[in-house]
Amino acid sequence: MTLDEVRALGEAIDAEIAKAVVDQSDVVRFLLVALLSAGHVLLEGAPGTAKTLLAQSFARTTGLDFGRIQFTPDLMPGDIVGSNLFNFQTSQFELTRGPVFCELLLADEINRTPPKTQAALLEAMQERAITLDGNTERLSDRFTVLATQNPIEQQGVYPLPEAQLDRFLFKIAIGYPSEASERAIVAQYGKRTGTPRPEDSGVGEVATRDQVAAAIDAVRGVTLADPVIDYIVALVRATRTHRDCASGASPRAASALAGAARAAAALDGRDYVIPDDVKALAPALLRHRILLSPAAEIDGRRIDDVVAELIEATEAPR
Repeated sequence: MTLDEVRALGEAIDAEIAKAVVDQSDVVRFLLVALLSAGHVLLEGAPGTAKTLLAQSFARTTGLDFGRIQFTPDLMPGDIVGSNLFNFQTSQFELTRGPVFCELLLADEINRTPPKTQAALLEAMQERAITLDGNTERLSDRFTVLATQNPIEQQGVYPLPEAQLDRFLFKIAIGYPSEASERAIVAQYGKRTGTPRPEDSGVGEVATRDQVAAAIDAVRGVTLADPVIDYIVALVRATRTHRDCASGASPRAASALAGAARAAAALDGRDYVIPDDVKALAPALLRHRILLSPAAEIDGRRIDDVVAELIEATEAPR
């Protein structure tokens, strides 16, 4: 697949999702970048902002095998990864696969389950594999987690540990739509009853598994020049020395930013990365990897403002 074909494929997926989800092209682009760079995405937004519908539509358009887990306080790790159950007919243990065995997993309200269950996803996200009773079961190379969480409620939730947050490529904040977009939503769905479904809006498959695999292969041909590498490293290292940061981003963040920038360039039909690719992705990639200092929190500083300052202060190559 050529890079022009990758760009056309991304545009087709965005246009198809727009049939069901109004005014979320920016988020769809992040999902495409994550898919092409083998990353995972954390979607944070209030209830009713179409996070689940977006994930369902994305899976439907890309032809990926879709799985969904509704995280609850009583959910156990075995409910996610599966378990070996004894079959009395054969007198043998047989693997019962959990919902994690799919290509696109929606982990809905991931912060509502205890850390022990949250950690069941760690190996799957990092290694794309599951270990059960000492045996390793491989997941799809395209295995992608789209997790959601509600930032409003603080009771009965278990914030994700930093180690797990670092496994997410992006943390995307989904806010309320504009007045015009909300009117379009009401006009589209106000005349219907029941839960919105992508197929009811005419959303169909526009990419096959083979096309997705070919697009991922095409990203490998995107050039990452040394000056851009230096820029990425300087930006990430700046998070560790900024006065308002108690803890900065890891080397994993720098490598992930480079890979994501290459995917973004491919979606634009370019075979090289430019600094603007890095700048566009950096806020979503860094906001969940930085901890504010106590003084910054007392002053009411926001992580996004700190990231914006870092991007502004870090000299980009010309």
